[in-house]
Amino acid sequence: MNDYLQGKTELGWYLCLDGESIIGGLGVIENDFHDRPDLTPNICAVYTEEVYRCQGIAGRLLHMAVEDLRKKGISPVYLLTDHTGFYERYGWEFLCMAQGDGDSRPSRMYVHR
Repeated sequence: MNDYLQGKTELGWYLCLDGESIIGGLGVIENDFHDRPDLTPNICAVYTEEVYRCQGIAGRLLHMAVEDLRKKGISPVYLLTDHTGFYERYGWEFLCMAQGDGDSRPSRMYVHR
């Protein structure tokens, strides 16, 4: 996070606040601990506090991150997840299966172009 705040990297964190409380967020990192280092950068740690879910917060954060990276000349963006149906609503496409570090089964790799 410090490297992002100091302008040393384009990869960082996006947060949603309610007052001074963090209620949602996601990160952009090079590799989300999977066996496809060629698929970079990765959205990771997408989260919304339970009482704030179903309000479009995660979708807005995803859109903000993808558009911010696109403006910086970074596209496509990738995301590793076990969820189906959620990310497709926000323009993500299933790409392939990828093996996460320490996972017994492969997970779904998505791309946003």
